[in-house]
Amino acid sequence: MKPRIIVCGLGRTGYRIFNLLRQQGADVVGVSDRPIPGETMNHIIIGDLRSASTLITAGIREAHTLVLAGNDDALNLAILTQAKVINHKIRIINRLLNHTLGERLDQTVVDHVSMSVAELAAPIFTFAALGNKAIGQLRLFNQTWPIHEEIIHENHPWLGRSLSDLWESRSRMLIYFLPTRDEVDLVSAVMEGKPLEVGDHLIVGTQPTVRNSRRSWVKQWLKAIANLRKFQEYGRPVALVTLALLLTIFLATLTYVSINFQVSIVDALYFSVGMITGAGGKEEVAENAPDSIKIFTSVMMIVGAGVIGICYALINDFILGSRLRQFWAVTQVPSGNHYVVCGLGGIGVRIVQQLLNQGHDVVVIERDANNRYLHTARSLGVPVIIEDASISNSLREANVHKARALLAVTSDDMVNVEIALCAKAISPRIAVVVRNHDVQFSVSVQQVFEFESVLCPTELATPSFAAAALGGRILGNGITDDLLWVALATLITAHHPFYGKTVQEAAVHADFVPLYLESQGQTIHGWGLLETPLQENDVLYLTMPATELEQLWRSDVPSPASELIMG
Repeated sequence: MKPRIIVCGLGRTGYRIFNLLRQQGADVVGVSDRPIPGETMNHIIIGDLRSASTLITAGIREAHTLVLAGNDDALNLAILTQAKVINHKIRIINRLLNHTLGERLDQTVVDHVSMSVAELAAPIFTFAALGNKAIGQLRLFNQTWPIHEEIIHENHPWLGRSLSDLWESRSRMLIYFLPTRDEVDLVSAVMEGKPLEVGDHLIVGTQPTVRNSRRSWVKQWLKAIANLRKFQEYGRPVALVTLALLLTIFLATLTYVSINFQVSIVDALYFSVGMITGAGGKEEVAENAPDSIKIFTSVMMIVGAGVIGICYALINDFILGSRLRQFWAVTQVPSGNHYVVCGLGGIGVRIVQQLLNQGHDVVVIERDANNRYLHTARSLGVPVIIEDASISNSLREANVHKARALLAVTSDDMVNVEIALCAKAISPRIAVVVRNHDVQFSVSVQQVFEFESVLCPTELATPSFAAAALGGRILGNGITDDLLWVALATLITAHHPFYGKTVQEAAVHADFVPLYLESQGQTIHGWGLLETPLQENDVLYLTMPATELEQLWRSDVPSPASELIMG
């Protein structure tokens, strides 16, 4: 039987999760604290989300999974505790902004899976910046693989190529096959050596390449010296005030020497510095001088106090404040072939980490000097420019005209569009990836301004929440033409519907695509995988449409949920 799923919190993200689960034929109930315009209220409960009566009405006692889709961590935690009191066996999929809290709950609460929209969406933004039009992601071999759709056309390099030729590569995982004619599953097509034809759709996961871009401290210092011209903007006020202070001291010293030739230059200099700084010393230089010189000395004391005060303030600001850090960040900006990330929020910091993990140079522009992720970015060695990215000079400081791509991922949609347009004005050929919360607006913005990608984080994350709600240890997912594809790991037991069959037989019967098999401490892939019989305690990694997952929940299986490896 299908597991009953409750989606609690039908906001922007929750409502999309609810609808996607309905499209996949899941037994799903939604819980909302307010009526939803245009919704017929079928399978939707209206009430206080944290109320026991509301959850009981939604069927919490019989439910298998509860999805907490709200954007309030405190509210989600309150609902979680209430749900566990009523049904301690229920599985929780919890949307949390606080990553640390999520990790603690995963370790403490049984059957709890924390998920983040930012963490799920960031890889897709990264893939888009790298030029990969990903429709999903796949977590394999400690790497995040982009899933993309290959549509075979007349000039496609794979046209006429046999699927069996593409099957063996370990750097490429075939996810699913949608032929233009002659309905056939991917495994059968591979065994038959079917050639790809115009109009065929092939969903593929590609292993990301990692560049080796380690930079030595020597190179960084040489680069900083080469960029000393940028010091002018940051050091000019300090230099001007320091020059004014030196001129004041020189003028005073020259005056005292001129009116009394018996005073040595060293004594006059010593008195002038002491007078201006307030330290005192050699007062006899001025005590026996005419009244005009005493008046001059008084004026110099006042002027000197003002100049020395301004000088100290600027030096403190430059060294102890943000000026020196800003200067050092600007000198660290790569000279080219880098990526500029504008906005260091939850998505921005994860994009930075993804790009660094793949060996790319990154520059961050963030206007909030108190941003919570600044320390994280700087600890990774990423130059951070504290400026408004919508201003041309800020983008020029980041060498945007020589960058590979710019990602505008602030929390403000209009600011992101402004940043992208400003970058295009400076460098018309630069690839631009823009964050936008409105799906319909994203499409029109991309078409009108010809941006490379305009992505909605909620839209990107929804399939992952839906896939996790359907059960099992989800390795990845993708969506095309409203059909959700799920990658998961399933543990083979004596009661499993695939037990005793070869991988090829099970795949043809259940319409899934095997990725690889862990059996007796070995990893089996390629042609050997298809011929391997499935035995108890084997772990099969596969992809299949979410609509076909019911085969893993068959009513004749004593404990269906246990056969999916929970994650």
